[in-house]
Amino acid sequence: MSRALWFVAGAGAGLYGALKARRVAYRVSPAGLADQVAALRLGAQTLADDIRTGTRDREAELAVELGLSPRPRRPAEAGTVVTLPGHAVREDVP
Repeated sequence: MSRALWFVAGAGAGLYGALKARRVAYRVSPAGLADQVAALRLGAQTLADDIRTGTRDREAELAVELGLSPRPRRPAEAGTVVTLPGHAVREDVP
C-alpha cells in the first residue's frame, strides 16, 4: 500500500508541476504577453468608465441636493454669463 500511495503522490505532483510550467511558459510567450496587456487595457478602460459614471451620477445628486440645475451639456457660447440661482452678476469685473 505504501508504494502505491507514493507512486500516486509522485504522479500527481509531476502532473501539477507540468501544468504549472506550461502555464508559465504561455504567460511569458509573445501571445501570452499580448493577452495580459489586452486584459490590463480592458481593466483600465472599465475602471475609467465606472469612475466617469459614478462622477456623473454624484454630480447629478449634488445638483439636486443643492437645488442647482445640472451643468449644461454643451459649452456656453462666448459672451454668455452663467450664474447660479440667487446670485447677481458683478458689473465691475471684466
